[in-house]
Amino acid sequence: MKIDVIVTEIGSTTTVVNAFSNINSPNPIFIGQGQGPTTVLEGDVTKGLEIALKNLAKNLGEERIDYNQMYATSSAAGGLKMTVHGLVYDMTVRAAKEAALGAGAVIKGITAGLLKDEDLDDIIKINPNIVMLAGGVDYGEENIIYENAKKLASVPLEVPLIYGGNVKIAKRVEELFKSHGKDIVLIENVYPKIDELNVGPARDVIQRVFEEHITKGPGMEKIRQLVTGTIIPTPGAVMKAAMVLQREIGDLMVIDVGGATTDVHSVTDGSEEMNKYLISPEPREKRTVEGDLGVFINSENIINLVGQEKFAQRLGIFEQEINNFIKPIPQTQKERDVSKAMTQMAVETAVNRHVGKIKLLYGPTGRYKIVEGKDLTQVRWIIGTGGALTRLDGGLEMLENVKRNLKGDLLLPKDNAKPLLDHDYNMGVLGAMAVNFPRESVSLMRKSLNV
Repeated sequence: MKIDVIVTEIGSTTTVVNAFSNINSPNPIFIGQGQGPTTVLEGDVTKGLEIALKNLAKNLGEERIDYNQMYATSSAAGGLKMTVHGLVYDMTVRAAKEAALGAGAVIKGITAGLLKDEDLDDIIKINPNIVMLAGGVDYGEENIIYENAKKLASVPLEVPLIYGGNVKIAKRVEELFKSHGKDIVLIENVYPKIDELNVGPARDVIQRVFEEHITKGPGMEKIRQLVTGTIIPTPGAVMKAAMVLQREIGDLMVIDVGGATTDVHSVTDGSEEMNKYLISPEPREKRTVEGDLGVFINSENIINLVGQEKFAQRLGIFEQEINNFIKPIPQTQKERDVSKAMTQMAVETAVNRHVGKIKLLYGPTGRYKIVEGKDLTQVRWIIGTGGALTRLDGGLEMLENVKRNLKGDLLLPKDNAKPLLDHDYNMGVLGAMAVNFPRESVSLMRKSLNV
């Protein structure tokens, strides 16, 4: 059987392949999935990929399958690990952080100001895939940034550095790194002017650098034997999907509840009214990662939001029994009830951390209003993806509850925002495919979301 496009999601434990046909037609079709173990720790990720392809063939009732193109997303071996270093936390550091998160990175370290020896030690321990240096508006501060560049150039790690700071010293930083035999990529300043974010170019370069270097990681060096298209970080693929879909159906947010983290993506400029009160700029495409909110690995953190006793009472179980019902794939009704309760709390908590707030302050001229964070009031669609939201009962109801604004100070979606579920659970892989097939990917997303 010949398949037009295969998109592979190489997770930390499982590799899933998704098959699509009728590409380059008005009616592309999602035809099935197969899965296998992720074998990155065995030194060859293609072993697990071959198992997943055989499983796909079995599910489709075929002896074997062939494909024209393959794309991939990856969060194997910890995903895209980055450290981010800037000048002032609320300015260039935050801009660099927004760019890294939007690209699908897992940020393992952040510093502001002059790097200290202990900061360099931390970078070595983290052993990131990419280091990002930013700082200074264009033609502003130079000295601290260049000192940080010298310190990073001396770190004994063979990882690429992305420089997205003051353009005035970009060439000096490039020459410095090259003189140390280090890879460096220059990009536009992520914070070129006061109150101006510029995260798009950085996001694109981060994903490109990730693709170039992911194949050098343990167990990943053979991935190019099978993958003919792009390889991007899985969370970055979800963001890409959100961006191309937003162009077609309007402002949206995507909530992805997983076993270890809960990610929230939003694509909206917010309202003109609220933008007047913003005290610092917000990116149009924003991703937040709640590393403490996961319905399996980090289930204890979620339960502690209300307390184990209250959580148990709510579900009609004994407190000491809670752990017995926490499973990676819940099977019994009680296991599903526990997972559903944790998913609901993960959604509400993650969204409340992502959304902006209205604050009333008092000054010499009396009371005035400010806005901190992302304005979601123009969001028309609230999309749920990930196993927890798409495979448990009540997903749409959980997304509907996102609009509840009990205190009235949160800039949440309005009552007319509509919840949608990614029924085929393939939004991320379609984001990877959207690099070359944006129209077809949107068509397939519409089918999965019933839009």
